[in-house]
Amino acid sequence: MSSSLFQSFALADIAPTRWKNGGGNTRELAVWPPAAGMDDFVWRLSVADIERDGPFSAFPGIDRQIVLLDGAGVTLRADDGSFSHRLAIIGEPFAFSGDTSLQATLLDGATRDFNVMTRRGHCRARVEAFRAGFAVSTGSHTLCLLAIGGTWQETGAALRLQAGEGALSRAAGPASMHVFEPDGDAALCLCVTIEPEPGQ
Repeated sequence: MSSSLFQSFALADIAPTRWKNGGGNTRELAVWPPAAGMDDFVWRLSVADIERDGPFSAFPGIDRQIVLLDGAGVTLRADDGSFSHRLAIIGEPFAFSGDTSLQATLLDGATRDFNVMTRRGHCRARVEAFRAGFAVSTGSHTLCLLAIGGTWQETGAALRLQAGEGALSRAAGPASMHVFEPDGDAALCLCVTIEPEPGQ
């Protein structure tokens, strides 16, 4: 078994982009199509550091998922009143529509969050959190792994992920199975599967 289909990355090696309102920054992990902007991406994966209370912009036609990675958390309130959610459990995904803008209120200091955005009608994402060994299949979909805690080793391969490191496999080639096992206490790994909508 080989990890050649996976491209590794480390959050520490990705330069952050400061928000226009100065309330935090974002590290873009991957976007499709390559070099797509905020108005024309099909999907986008990023990690954001929220440093103070403030607004989140609306993204019409976009489905969003957010996962707390570090910190006490944040309350997200949609401006149209459609939802209010307390994001306070590390590794637990929350899905919401990007059609409305929202307000973010920190619970107790800065937080770091993982963000998945997919364009409705083009693709969809599944976000899972694993604390024990798991298997994933590469092939016609895109996979992104991000280690939050512990160390994760791919069985029979060289790929080894420490906390803050991840790996990306873009949709290409025949399907192959990859098994990951944790090493260490408090192991936690996110797995994002992005699949095209039928007909795309």
